[in-house]
Amino acid sequence: MAIIDNTLNGVTGPQSSQQDKNAKTKILGKDDFLQMLVAQLKNQDPLSPMDGTDFVAQLATFSSLEQLTNMNSQLNQMGVYQATMTNTQAVNLLGKEVTVNQSNGFQVTGNSGDFNYSLPRPAERVSVAIYNSQGQIVDRIEAGRQDAGLQTMTWAKGNSADGMYSYIVEAYDATGNRIPVETMMTGKVTAVQYRDNAIYLTINGQEVTFNQVIAVKGG
Repeated sequence: MAIIDNTLNGVTGPQSSQQDKNAKTKILGKDDFLQMLVAQLKNQDPLSPMDGTDFVAQLATFSSLEQLTNMNSQLNQMGVYQATMTNTQAVNLLGKEVTVNQSNGFQVTGNSGDFNYSLPRPAERVSVAIYNSQGQIVDRIEAGRQDAGLQTMTWAKGNSADGMYSYIVEAYDATGNRIPVETMMTGKVTAVQYRDNAIYLTINGQEVTFNQVIAVKGG
């Protein structure tokens, strides 16, 4: 992380602030440019008026400056609008079931629960072990052959209780080599927080960033 030294050529405190003010006054806006152009027209020599070509060039410069100023204002407004939309989308996730590309937990309520994982290439054999919140294996799913990409599995919990579960996926190709698996977490969003210019969601008691969400299920 870069460290910014507030010392400028050995000058600190009020002198540095004064230099900052002087530097700011050197930046001309469209109003300053227009005032200079009007003053130039008022004080020109009547016997030797400004050349028409120079005058047109200065008007063109003023027009370009005004367009750039307006464009900058519009970009700032777009940034505020996009930030507002993102915050609204995050709040709308409260109470909904989402999947994030982190961890390997999923919430089960009712008869079954869904979880997701991703395979980088086709697998000839896939086996999934299901664990309860105490880390005890409660079931195993033999999924057989699966293609590459995002996989969605539904686990029927049977006599198991509602609650948090986790899973471990073992995948092998046709030659018996193990395939790395990207696991994901699924659960309901119970809180949304804004901190350090980022949005954080609380899912299954864990805090994740908003940009980790890859799927949303209505709830």
